[in-house]
Amino acid sequence: MSAPVPQEHPSFRSAQRRVLGAVMFCYLFYYTGRQTFGFAIPGIQAELGLDKHTLGWVSAAMLWAYALGQAVNGNLGDRFGGRRMMTLGAVLSVALNWMTSLGTGFRSLVVAWSANGLAQSMGWAPGSRLVANWFGKHERGKAFGFYLLAAGLSSVLSYVTSLVILDVLHLGWRWIFRLPVLLMLLGGIVVWLVARDRPSKAGFVDFHDEPNDDKVQPEEETSWSRYKAALTNGRLLLAGLAIGFQNSVRYGLLIWVPVHFLGDNFKSNPAGKWISIALPVGMALGAVTTGWISDRFCNSRRSGIIMAFMSLAAVSAMGMYLLPQGHWLGLPVLFLCGFFAYGPQAAFWALAPDLLGRARSGTAVGVMNCFAYAMAGLAEPFIGWMVEKNPWGATPGVENTALIFPLVAAAAVLSALLASGIRR
Repeated sequence: MSAPVPQEHPSFRSAQRRVLGAVMFCYLFYYTGRQTFGFAIPGIQAELGLDKHTLGWVSAAMLWAYALGQAVNGNLGDRFGGRRMMTLGAVLSVALNWMTSLGTGFRSLVVAWSANGLAQSMGWAPGSRLVANWFGKHERGKAFGFYLLAAGLSSVLSYVTSLVILDVLHLGWRWIFRLPVLLMLLGGIVVWLVARDRPSKAGFVDFHDEPNDDKVQPEEETSWSRYKAALTNGRLLLAGLAIGFQNSVRYGLLIWVPVHFLGDNFKSNPAGKWISIALPVGMALGAVTTGWISDRFCNSRRSGIIMAFMSLAAVSAMGMYLLPQGHWLGLPVLFLCGFFAYGPQAAFWALAPDLLGRARSGTAVGVMNCFAYAMAGLAEPFIGWMVEKNPWGATPGVENTALIFPLVAAAAVLSALLASGIRR
């Protein structure tokens, strides 16, 4: 057998780009399988007669299932490899989105959509393991930034395809769960054919730039040992709480901003239909920016960039609340809201292997993402209830979708405060 090719060889850089590109391409379509629900809410309400509070619980069920799946599938990604898990998740999610499209009431919707959360959880943490395996610690923030760029663009794609189905093709809400997800199936096939779980699987030398790289091997360590290491790491748990509030901001915006801008005026507000796309576009650019900043200017220290961006997210969200709906400043301010709200994700995910090591990176990401989605799931029905009941408004009981923005601003402030306690 020939000796492994060293990382200094130009072919290794090409292999890195291919693997990262394949992971990005796959995840570019993942959100078409779970971030389209907000666009379906008006149609579901009209056809099935379910209120926003009830539909908030459907969304929460998916997020909680996703959180549970993250805790399990991150560990399985360490054990069986990210390539296999990402592909399987894409295939299952396509099938479960089609099942959701056949829903006839609360029970059928919540069962299919929550099962889809389990399938969707096979993507992020295993994909993060692939990224961590192929990039050293001083390039990790930039690599995760590009991975998150794909995730952010996936949000854009899920928004655009949903609007095309509703406004261009004039199809019903059920087709939102049927057509865009076919792209995810293509992404799963690409990552299976192109990516390899670590450099040694492609004939290169693996990275050994972490203190425990030579001591901990995923094939030798038990699942319990990985969980124990994660659940006894105080800084990792603090990061989990911080990203929990950050993800509450993110999903509070992604699910309810379309409702705010579309809502009952969907057919009569041509500009409002498309202004919501500024949110995921800002998210995509924010993610890649913070990963690069943390590596280039912060010596791979992540907590400062998280604090700064979440504080600015709170300011931007309050700006949206104070602006009249339809104001011309709504487009740039919503862009900034997405930019600052999603930007810290690159720093968060790069922080996971920083704190627990490359060999346990899937477990670390999975545990953090479990916090992220469990807390986001708690926020969903609460936001739906607040919007419908408007308990503190001038006219309680009259729906007020603008309340989305001060609610997510409060969560952003809490995330920034918790991030102040994280140190590498």
